[in-house]
Amino acid sequence: MYRFLLTPRWWGINLFVVLAIPFCLFMGTWQLGRFEAQVESHQAAEARPDQDTRKAAPLDELLPVDQETSGRQATATGRYAEQFLVPDRELDGKRGFYVLTMLRTDGGKALPVVRGWLPGTAGGSGQPKVPAPPSGEVTVTGALQASENAEAVGAQTAGGLPDGQLGIISAASLVNMVPYEVYDAWVTLPEGDAGMRAVPVTAPQGSELNLKAFQNLGYTLEWFAFAAFVVFMWFRLLRREAEAARDVELGLAAPSAQ
Repeated sequence: MYRFLLTPRWWGINLFVVLAIPFCLFMGTWQLGRFEAQVESHQAAEARPDQDTRKAAPLDELLPVDQETSGRQATATGRYAEQFLVPDRELDGKRGFYVLTMLRTDGGKALPVVRGWLPGTAGGSGQPKVPAPPSGEVTVTGALQASENAEAVGAQTAGGLPDGQLGIISAASLVNMVPYEVYDAWVTLPEGDAGMRAVPVTAPQGSELNLKAFQNLGYTLEWFAFAAFVVFMWFRLLRREAEAARDVELGLAAPSAQ
């Protein structure tokens, strides 16, 4: 009855099944691993304290910023230079500005330092009076942060803001605003400078459970469903061929060409 399994057509069907099932299971497992990795990253970010308790390290030892070094205490020495306001930043439900000051290091590159937060609104009398940065050489220690992107913070580009303001904190947004090279990272001081309020450390970008993470979970279910469908169709074809072969043996149907 099952001699049809030796025909070329069924050799092809069986080969397809043998290859398709492991492939679907591999892809489903891979997508599940990506989802679990984002869940673990999100949980680690949620558990991260506002200030990392590990010993501070020189800035260059912690670059480039990743999910492991984001939030680490970094130290840098230099002199404060240009200062900017980053508008539309919320703290405890109030809108205000980050006070961002460039720290020129001995190596020539500058580190953006968020010295604190001031309340206020963009434009008119809402712009706050910004305290001047300390003069002379200073050593700062602050929580390391990765450069922002406009999509993540919903900010405007620097070109759409008044002079002295920028929408996102990144080397790309500062390249046309300062005449020197800028680190692709920034730090926030643990205590607000000159009476300003300290800016809390934010979770690393990409650690949140976004739509893409749940797409990975959906793809996981799809690949496992494909594997189950292949098995289902193989048994269905097998049963139909077996029934056809039985009918031929009983003389109820004419043999079909294989």
